[in-house]
Amino acid sequence: MKLHAFFLALFVSLPLFAQDSRDSTFLAARDAFRAGDRAKLERAAGQLGNHELAPYAENYLLRMNMEQGDAAALRDFFARNERTFVAEKLRADWIRWLGKRGYWPEIDIEYQNLIAPEPDVTCWFQQARLAAGDKTVLDEVQKQWLTMLEPPEACRPVIEALIRDNRVTADDVWVRARRQFEANRTGPAKATLAALPVSQTPDAKALEQMIASPMGYLARQPGNWYATRGGRELAVLAIQRIAANDPRAAAGELEKLQGRLQAAERDWAWGQVALQAAKKHYAEAVTWFVLAGPTPLSDEAFQWKVRAALRAHDWSVVLATIGEMPSALAAQPEWIYWLGRAYKAGGLTSEADALFEKIAGQPNFYGNLADEELGRKIVVPPRAKAPTAEEQKAARDNPGIRRALAFFRLDMRTEAVREWNWSLRGMDDRELLAAADLARRNQIWDRAINTADRTRNEHDFTLRYLAPYGDQVRPAASNQALDDAWVYGLMRQESRFITSAKSNVGASGLMQLMPATAKWVAKKIGLKDYNHGRVNDTETNVLLGTSYMRLVMENLDNHPVLTSAAYNAGPGRAKKWRADQPLEGAIYAETIPFNETRDYVKKVMSNSVYYSALFTGRPDSLKARLGVVGARTADAPKDADLP
Repeated sequence: MKLHAFFLALFVSLPLFAQDSRDSTFLAARDAFRAGDRAKLERAAGQLGNHELAPYAENYLLRMNMEQGDAAALRDFFARNERTFVAEKLRADWIRWLGKRGYWPEIDIEYQNLIAPEPDVTCWFQQARLAAGDKTVLDEVQKQWLTMLEPPEACRPVIEALIRDNRVTADDVWVRARRQFEANRTGPAKATLAALPVSQTPDAKALEQMIASPMGYLARQPGNWYATRGGRELAVLAIQRIAANDPRAAAGELEKLQGRLQAAERDWAWGQVALQAAKKHYAEAVTWFVLAGPTPLSDEAFQWKVRAALRAHDWSVVLATIGEMPSALAAQPEWIYWLGRAYKAGGLTSEADALFEKIAGQPNFYGNLADEELGRKIVVPPRAKAPTAEEQKAARDNPGIRRALAFFRLDMRTEAVREWNWSLRGMDDRELLAAADLARRNQIWDRAINTADRTRNEHDFTLRYLAPYGDQVRPAASNQALDDAWVYGLMRQESRFITSAKSNVGASGLMQLMPATAKWVAKKIGLKDYNHGRVNDTETNVLLGTSYMRLVMENLDNHPVLTSAAYNAGPGRAKKWRADQPLEGAIYAETIPFNETRDYVKKVMSNSVYYSALFTGRPDSLKARLGVVGARTADAPKDADLP
């Protein structure tokens, strides 16, 4: 009995990457498809039999034959592979093919079978409805007028239909164009402005000049520039363009012009100056937001108004601004938390606690902080029971997961991740835990983590916060006198422990090192014979990454929040983002100007809390880890030597 149990445990712990002799045949089919070799593709596809990826080879054939418009063959494939990822993507491409040829009735049939249609495919369906005389589609498009700022090509005819139906006023056009300028989508903004009546359309040359050189445009305006709405609107758009680079210069220009502007135009311009000033942490931001008056703010501007008030420790503005936010925005955890803090600062503890209760217990940055505001320790939830043999078998036998594993063993990670994620749709907690455990046993760390992250009631934080490569990570962290929970928290966010991970900017390995940074650190620590080919070696990558963390930390007050920000965005920026007075770590993190870095720092610090609790078996404090970020000082040590 004991021997049986031993072999069962051994089987469960082994990776399940069973090689298939037909793997090379599938790769041949893929290569034939890429080369456009129909005969070779047909031969290879015919030899795959019941291989997990046989549907993909058939999909290649159908794509190659799509020009023939063989709807029967496609529908047969869809029927045999319904609700699979490969069928979903092929059906979407079939709809695109049909749309480009105006085969509207077929689109109406196929669209109904999509599970998660992409925006451009939805627009093809909307075109089909319009072709059938269904104008109710324009009601949907009208609701998207202010949110679809850079519409796909397929959406443009639908938007044009909205305009032809006189559902868009001049006010609507200018509001949308402003939103597009705010998002730096000047090309789509020009298309939006073309929807104005001919008599109101801005001069094309003037518009181009304003976009290319807003300061020069303002300097060359004619004396009566304010006589038309178009002239005034171009002026405030020029102010917006200037503010993106230099809010103070924009404020100076706006002070000269504002007497000629209408109230709504002036207020929007001040809102744009204030938004950009807040992103640059200018002290004037809160004052400039006041000058914006009652102008409706975009979601981004609302958030930065709160952030500017947080850095100014102006809790009354925090309270008022969150109260004015659209309900969906105000319901996000960060704004629930900061509204609670504003109530607490005003002595309204019962109201504050009621808000903290809404997000307490959530395993994220603001859920952690809310727990601590309520006097609760951050603990790892009870571990769910291990997946049963039946649950493990169901995960192994799931066709989508089998296809994903086949892609993983062929080193086709992009396809593998898409197939894996699609397969998780509709899974309950037990199914998710079994799938996460399967990924762990196959050492697919990122899928194990992301899958375990999805559970709603039953949790296994040893899967959510995996800690592989302990023989390399823990000694390296110890040698650099770094908290291993923080190192793991950072690595989890950087690469999800994918040793071959490479970012779109060239960072590599577990700790996502840029080539220049890795080379600099190697030289700094005296690592001989280093070349960038070694950067994905686990031991080398961890040595360089932890050494860099220590070097940066020593330059940034030994503060983990500053160092985490520096690791993602660079030491110079992390230092620049400090304030003239001390900031609590949570405010520093919330007011980081880069969306990616702001999210990164929050997740790294929250990760660290859970890793610490798992490693030590004791609760940890996020507030203690965040601490207080010291004020910037004129005599701070220079970081010119840091990459």
